[in-house]
Amino acid sequence: MPANANLHRCPECNSGLVYPLEWEPVDLWHWRVELRCPECEWQRTAVHGQTVLDRLETVLDAGTDALLHDLGRLQRANMEEELERFNVALAGDLILPEDF
Repeated sequence: MPANANLHRCPECNSGLVYPLEWEPVDLWHWRVELRCPECEWQRTAVHGQTVLDRLETVLDAGTDALLHDLGRLQRANMEEELERFNVALAGDLILPEDF
């Protein structure tokens, strides 16, 4: 694979969701990495240099950050919806001691 390879891109379906399943060092600067695409189930094990893997790690970290950001937004939206329902129940005198 060329030194400028984008390991997060699937060579079969071009999905940007490829991720490593396993990895092990080959020497000081190379790793044997098994990659998988969740879109088309493509898998391959190959040896890659540290520079290429550093780029993959950067992409994976950005994806993790995006997921965590979306999770935070979803949690906040869910909490706001729950609080709104609770306030409606309070205002309607629909909450009893037995509810706790």
